[in-house]
Amino acid sequence: MKRYDIPTPVAAAAMTAISFEFYPPKTDEQRAQLDRTASKLKAFAPEYVSCTFGAGGSTLSYTSETVRHLKQHHGFEAAPHLSCVGGSREEIRELLKLYRAIGCRRIVALRGDLPSGMGHPGDLRYASDLISFIRAEHGDAFRIEVGAYPETHPQANDALLDLKHFKTKIDAGADAAITQYFFNADAYFHFVDAVRKLGVTVPIVPGIMPISNFSQLRRFSEQCGAEIPRWIGRKMQAFGDDAESVRAFGAEVVAGLCERLVAGGAPGLHFYTLNLAKPTTQVLKLLRP
Repeated sequence: MKRYDIPTPVAAAAMTAISFEFYPPKTDEQRAQLDRTASKLKAFAPEYVSCTFGAGGSTLSYTSETVRHLKQHHGFEAAPHLSCVGGSREEIRELLKLYRAIGCRRIVALRGDLPSGMGHPGDLRYASDLISFIRAEHGDAFRIEVGAYPETHPQANDALLDLKHFKTKIDAGADAAITQYFFNADAYFHFVDAVRKLGVTVPIVPGIMPISNFSQLRRFSEQCGAEIPRWIGRKMQAFGDDAESVRAFGAEVVAGLCERLVAGGAPGLHFYTLNLAKPTTQVLKLLRP
């Protein structure tokens, strides 16, 4: 039996390392929401949490403040996302010093997207350049996570070349990868098999997007190139405005995906929370009854 056909034992998921992604709040209301969410998700004992940044570094100050808060107030191992887009070497150098001073031991190193109207891509053009820079400046002080795209990067014209670009990031010194979210387990397994054949041996953790608002999910997926299987989309459309049915069905679908991934050898699960507790906890409770 191939792992693509492995059944879905719930018990396997109960022992899997999990992590959560948050975004930096900008208002008092958003900060209170993040605190409520972090408090609820802490019960699931995540290995670490990550914190995103805005396009072109527009929320980098919020990112460092949020990382500090997540560490000091909630006691999480917190990993800031760091992009090289639009930043100079000196700016990135100062951020790395700040994160090390805060006590961060992980960095999620990404190229990032160049915002509309920004003409200067920065001193470091690619994620591999950023990873090399971090290693040159700080050696092994940080565990470096990078992005991966099982369904191919949305800006890539060549799927095979995209795999080679991913290997370049690993060769530059990355310790592990977190994938873009997806709903087709075969895409993840095929990606892992393909990069293993290229000599990549680091853990590749699937990114998981809980489903709570289908219209929002559809917008996100169009932007990042994640495919929503037709059967999921049609079922969601059939629920219409029945939000509770959407959430329940979404939790069932995502929990089933997680079970299959873990049974097939995924080393962990990284949840994109959107700073909401309920969609993620619904999935985790199905995995950990």
